Amino acid sequence: MGNLLSLTTFFPLLGALILALFLRGDDAAAQRNAKWVALFTTSATFVMSLFILFGFEPADTGFQFVEERQWLLGLTYKMGVDGISVLFVMLTTFLMPLVIGACWNVSTRVKEYMIAFLILETLMLGVFMALDLVLFYLFFEAGLIPMFLIIGIWGGKDRIYAAFKFFLYTFLGSVLMLVAMVAMFIDAGTTDIPTLMTHAFASDSFSLLGMHVVGGMQTLLWLAFFASFAVKMPMWPVHTWLPDAHVQAPTAGSVVLAAILLKMGGYGFLRFSLPMFPVASDLLAPLVFWMSAIAIVYTSLVAMVQDDMKKLIAYSSVAHMGYVTMGIFAANQQGIDGAIFQMLSHGFVSGALFLCVGVIYDRMHTREIDAYGGLVNRMPAYALIFMFFTMANVGLPGTSGFVGEFLTLMGIFQVNTWVALFATSGVILSAAYALWLYRRVVMGDLIKESLKSITDMTRREKLIFAPLVAMTLILGVYPSLVTDRIGPSVSALIGQVETAQADYAAATQLAAN
Repeated sequence: MGNLLSLTTFFPLLGALILALFLRGDDAAAQRNAKWVALFTTSATFVMSLFILFGFEPADTGFQFVEERQWLLGLTYKMGVDGISVLFVMLTTFLMPLVIGACWNVSTRVKEYMIAFLILETLMLGVFMALDLVLFYLFFEAGLIPMFLIIGIWGGKDRIYAAFKFFLYTFLGSVLMLVAMVAMFIDAGTTDIPTLMTHAFASDSFSLLGMHVVGGMQTLLWLAFFASFAVKMPMWPVHTWLPDAHVQAPTAGSVVLAAILLKMGGYGFLRFSLPMFPVASDLLAPLVFWMSAIAIVYTSLVAMVQDDMKKLIAYSSVAHMGYVTMGIFAANQQGIDGAIFQMLSHGFVSGALFLCVGVIYDRMHTREIDAYGGLVNRMPAYALIFMFFTMANVGLPGTSGFVGEFLTLMGIFQVNTWVALFATSGVILSAAYALWLYRRVVMGDLIKESLKSITDMTRREKLIFAPLVAMTLILGVYPSLVTDRIGPSVSALIGQVETAQADYAAATQLAAN
């Protein structure tokens, strides 16, 4: 299986081509066929990815399953996974069949809707497997197009505004990254990511337009990549596109956006910022720490005053991503382990919360919190599942949400106790807004006439939630499933970063003497 990565990456694209070329009409039978083809394709992709997971050797800190061949115009097509990227591949393939299952009630342009999600899956997998700068950039940017269409065509009332805001924010952030990639190629003479990870970019300070640039070329490159990944995460204060995109996106679009697309920013920091620009990462870490801490507290407070369920969960996502960026730039074992764990956990938990909103939106066609209340009286199964994921979102011990937050806070505490103290308040605030939402939607007496005929979850909806419940519990009580796989690769990354930072400190000290 020498082409296993390529087969896994492009199999959803094959499903999209089959739908585009062979499925005709828009009657009920054609719509049903489109959904089944998409479900089969995403399920088969998940099965293929299991071969990657079980064939992966955690003790090997290098890239595995590497495929390399010459491509167009002398460019190189190179794919591979390491301990950091393999679990993001699994997260993507695991969630996509559930996303397709959540689309079952869609009745508008069903074939095109399924095609958009299948193409998006291929592009997301490509981001996590690409080992060439140009290939990474193509996958990274092309992913905007199907998501733009999903929001703009199947979204809510203000979908056009939200779609363009999403596209412009993320695209403009990536323009600087493209400029940085060109500069890296000129300096290193290659676009090969493993080679660039060991290339020593200049860190000598210099003056630029009258300003003293500490950390030299590394600082400029770091800032350019930061502009792209910070928007993608998204970090405060470039987070404002996310609540609008979530509110207007269809349920399945919100799940993919929260569970997978946001993780590309964190993955970018781990793949590029830390290993390629270790000196700049150390110099600018305090900036990231305080931006992250402000995001955790500020967006948690903003979440408390929302009257739209999706917008509240969207602001919750920004707060949880704050823990991720803190953990990554703490650059120690607990911090990075916790950041990766938090991203995986957030994929299950936040995706499930958006699905919970989708369940009652399908019945009542409103996301206003005040439109609900007392659902436990008519929807006991829904109340139980919503409570479980609310607790996981808060970080209840025994769920995956606890492990990620605890590890990241341990990591940041070793580096900056004040930031750790400030960020820990976010745990309390998250409990406040999450339990407030649950109380108003689910608890109390059922007094609204419109809710007295609402029905509980169907078997299909329960089947979609079952794997998410299982993963949230399994990772909560047995986190070594993740940490054992990522540990060696994270240790190697930290060793590389610490060596580069020590060399810079020694050179600086020598110059000062």
